[in-house]
Amino acid sequence: MMDGIMNCDGGMMMWGMGLFWLLILIVMLLTAAALVKYLFFNNRRRKGREGD
Repeated sequence: MMDGIMNCDGGMMMWGMGLFWLLILIVMLLTAAALVKYLFFNNRRRKGREGD
């Protein structure tokens, strides 16, 4: 009986950790995308403001 409870709890913990790391991965990818956009695609605004 205890073996069945432990298997169920271990499975839920595994799903929870998997979901946690998936969310961390998504946040890291979005942060990297925002950084790339800021570094490489922000030059147009800077050049436009220099002429004003």
